[in-house]
Amino acid sequence: MNNVIARLVTLSCCAVATAALAQQAPPMPVAYPAQGQDANQQQADKSACMSWAQSNAPTQAVPQQQTGPAVGGGQRVAGAARGAAAGAVIGGVANDDAGHGAAVGATAGVVAGGMRARQQRREQNAAAAQTQSNNAANVGSAYGACMKGKGYTIS
Repeated sequence: MNNVIARLVTLSCCAVATAALAQQAPPMPVAYPAQGQDANQQQADKSACMSWAQSNAPTQAVPQQQTGPAVGGGQRVAGAARGAAAGAVIGGVANDDAGHGAAVGATAGVVAGGMRARQQRREQNAAAAQTQSNNAANVGSAYGACMKGKGYTIS
């Protein structure tokens, strides 16, 4: 049993790491001087373009990523209520013990609600990471356009 749990934890960690790597922001474009700009001019242009890109690129607000235990925004309570109701019916029909069936159903419902809460948290975090990546790509594009306008070759 412990071996199965260890494998599940390892697979979960691998999945999270893979998702994080897949959603990394693209690198900023590299600007090469095409009109003989000296080092001081390059630094001034890079600074000006980065400032301009950060204030003018289209970006969306990034929702805060959720960390810590998934307490469930009511999913556990709702799961417990649904499980208790179903367990009471099944327990009453199966062995004339609706109370025991309700207790078992409520426990199963809490677990299911926790699973739903964790899944919702993973989806919210993935959406936040994707928004952050999109914002970085937009800033990079704006920076590249600015530098190109100042006479640099962009790659």
